[in-house]
Amino acid sequence: MISTIITAGGISRRFGTNKLLVKIDDLTVIEHTILKFLDLSDEIVIPATPQTRSFIEQSSVFDKNKITFAQFGETRQKSVYNALLGCKYKDKVLIHDGARPFIEKSTIEQVIAELDTKNAICCGVFATDTIKITDNSGAIIKTIDRRNVFQAQTPQAFKYDLIMSAHKKFAARDDFTDDSSLVEALGEKVWTLVSDGVNKKITTQADL
Repeated sequence: MISTIITAGGISRRFGTNKLLVKIDDLTVIEHTILKFLDLSDEIVIPATPQTRSFIEQSSVFDKNKITFAQFGETRQKSVYNALLGCKYKDKVLIHDGARPFIEKSTIEQVIAELDTKNAICCGVFATDTIKITDNSGAIIKTIDRRNVFQAQTPQAFKYDLIMSAHKKFAARDDFTDDSSLVEALGEKVWTLVSDGVNKKITTQADL
């Protein structure tokens, strides 16, 4: 069984307004995202702000038989943990940013298939830019080999027991910026999967 968590608890500080409710063509960002996962999931759990939840419940994409909501947290990490607690099925979990509406269904299908043989998967792309490490003053101190630099995206996918164990173990911390980092901190291996298409996250007005 496939449980999908779509994060929708952010306040869009850098965007200036609730970016999930901004329209792209005839649908909002969050509606596009939900539709990508709806047919491929047995349930979708959304940790959402009251504004976003109210909108989704009134949307034409809302499927009351599949979509439930969880309490959003102070951090993304806490929101995902709340959603994990709310999962009805405890088998395979996909975790995706609500603000990544351009994810290809082919990528989602690949992730689900990979979970048959792997415990943790992180979608993303290998870096094409030259990557520099700087000191606190902004001066470059090192150039690293970009061939092994993987830029993490979502969905990230896990066996339920593994990701729940990671969240429980590191619940007192709030410095993890994605779920694969939690699993890495457990000492478990996370496998990469290169995303199809342009799986861009909307962060600023310029991204539209």
